[in-house]
Amino acid sequence: MTTTTTVSVKLSRSNRIYRSSEPVEGKIVIKSPNSISHQSIRLSVNGSVNLQVRGGSAGVIESFYGVIKPIQIVKKTIQVRSSGRIPPGTTEIPFSVNLRESGESIAEKFYETFHGTNINIQYLLTVDIPRGYLHKPLSATMEFIIESGRVDLPERPLPPEMVIFYITQDTQRHPLLPEIKSGGFRVTGKLATQCSLQDPLSGELTVEASSVPITSIDIHLLRVESIIVGERIVTETSLIQSTQIADGDVCRKMTLPIYVLLPRLLMCPSIFAGPFSVEFKVCITISFKSKLAKAQPKSDPTAPRLWMALERLPLELVRTKRDQFSC
Repeated sequence: MTTTTTVSVKLSRSNRIYRSSEPVEGKIVIKSPNSISHQSIRLSVNGSVNLQVRGGSAGVIESFYGVIKPIQIVKKTIQVRSSGRIPPGTTEIPFSVNLRESGESIAEKFYETFHGTNINIQYLLTVDIPRGYLHKPLSATMEFIIESGRVDLPERPLPPEMVIFYITQDTQRHPLLPEIKSGGFRVTGKLATQCSLQDPLSGELTVEASSVPITSIDIHLLRVESIIVGERIVTETSLIQSTQIADGDVCRKMTLPIYVLLPRLLMCPSIFAGPFSVEFKVCITISFKSKLAKAQPKSDPTAPRLWMALERLPLELVRTKRDQFSC
């Protein structure tokens, strides 16, 4: 049996996904072994873009800024109940809160939820129950996810925008091992550079020739976060996820499919706002057999190496109308 009083927030949707035009609904669940008094029950909604610049990605002056003032998206508080008492046992109090004010039609400011390295777009629900000076107040916080509620979103399916690429020893901007450089290699393929968030990243790749055996072919998703700090733009590229599409020395002239699922909370529609931007890239890496590779410690899988060939392509992520009803 519960010996202490607890409070939690239970949303009406298990996936916690809402649009800015929809009310966020749910229940405040209070469990208490005894009857308790309270001064009020308040529910707060806070949505913001949190920006930070780490010392390693900025200069000396910019590093003093540390955490930059957040960009407020929405901030409002409603009173769910006035002062009174809560009976013993489990009490469920329903709530409904609108994110946008009546008549407000601007949905662009409600950026989609995103958790990056230096940029975090987050929406929180917080319930507060003050109980006076002699009692500890009760509170609970729940994150919910915002997806675009714009009416001008494109229909699905999107017209395919496939980019044809080729990777050879001559396209590399970093030095290669002599045996790889002299022997040569050629890898061709195509990849979609515009993709719906609900669809996989798709394409194909073919190893046409390689004098040195291949050990691995990988697809890396990268995020590029840019923040305006003073008169400079601080940009940092970080790895989201890696997917191996080939292990070992693949057959020559055999087409390999590229099919990569996108992680929802770590990706969002490409954003180009005033003080910040969020972009994405795809990095294709081809690792060749080398004794040197085994001796080197594994760190950034997209960093140029003597035994590795790289190709980076831009990736535009969009939200479509059918995505709105996928949850």
